[in-house]
Amino acid sequence: MSASERQRLDKWLWFARVVKTRTLAARLVTEGHVRINGLRQDTASKQVSPGDVLTISLERHVRVLKVVAAGERRGPFEEARLLFEDLTPPRDFPAPTTQDGFDPGEGRPSKKDRRDLQKLREEF
Repeated sequence: MSASERQRLDKWLWFARVVKTRTLAARLVTEGHVRINGLRQDTASKQVSPGDVLTISLERHVRVLKVVAAGERRGPFEEARLLFEDLTPPRDFPAPTTQDGFDPGEGRPSKKDRRDLQKLREEF
């Protein structure tokens, strides 16, 4: 494997647009939120190469990315998505539930609706 096919982990995360800045990428790695091929990493200078599988624990979800290529620059998203293959399983979102008898997206209840709800609550 040549040196041109390998790249620093923090730099690759930034080029692939996983994070906004390289500093945030380095912090993500040093705080232990990144695994390479299942092994937890704590140094941002760790080298990644094509074929490596990264597991990245972000704020609200976990992403699993397979490195396809090393980046040359931080370009637009169309260019960045060529650097990885997304292996993240699709998330199942829970079905929206009705709250107080209103359908989601119906908007704010009217004054009459609120009075009717109040009557219902007083009965029980």
